[in-house]
Amino acid sequence: MKYALVTGANKSIGFEVARQLAREGIYVYLGSRNIVSGREAADTLKAEGLENVAPVQLDITDDASVAKARQAIGAETQVLDILVNNAGIFGGYPQTAVQATIDQFKATYDANVFGAVRVTQAFIDLMKNSPAPRIVNVSSSQGSLTLHSDPGYKYYDYKAAVYLSSKSALNMYTVVLAYEFKDTPFKINAVCPGYTKTDFNGHRGPGTVPDAGRRVVKYALIDENGPTGKFFSEENNAETGEIPW
Repeated sequence: MKYALVTGANKSIGFEVARQLAREGIYVYLGSRNIVSGREAADTLKAEGLENVAPVQLDITDDASVAKARQAIGAETQVLDILVNNAGIFGGYPQTAVQATIDQFKATYDANVFGAVRVTQAFIDLMKNSPAPRIVNVSSSQGSLTLHSDPGYKYYDYKAAVYLSSKSALNMYTVVLAYEFKDTPFKINAVCPGYTKTDFNGHRGPGTVPDAGRRVVKYALIDENGPTGKFFSEENNAETGEIPW
């Protein structure tokens, strides 16, 4: 059996990713900052017949929480095959380059960038034990410097200095991480689930949660011939999915 960890898995896209991975027969750890919410999410999946799930308390902004989650999962398995760094925040308002506060930037980067780094570094030893390790960093096409410099981009006028720059930073971390493991079985990619109707955006997105989950899971399950060090957004490129950094 393969093992996966999904952060922010108690609701929305993270929960759907966990559900779809569990349906593939993978044992999924549902990382949740609030363990009560995590247990409720796991119970929901078990009620659907998916017994191969377990909640784990995991606050990606807390070193001690990440270390404790690593200890708990490591006590059950010495192999982690899939890591989906999904948890993140928008960062509040204002989001203009002039008015956004330093505290906003710090909090958002702590979750969206440093959180992914914390979790990845904590679990990388278990992933090295997998014959086919996969890391998916859930990003956003909004983090593409190329697209956001193009007036023809459909979200060109949706500028958010804090959130967008945090995703750009996560993208660069993805590039470097993939480079460091380029001669190994690791496949590491950044994936945009699309503008999805969730709590994250006040349910304004046109996309569905099942579709968003599918887009992420696709790259968590790629075979040895799959891509690595790439950025994908089916919403912006329906043909190949790949978009520019």
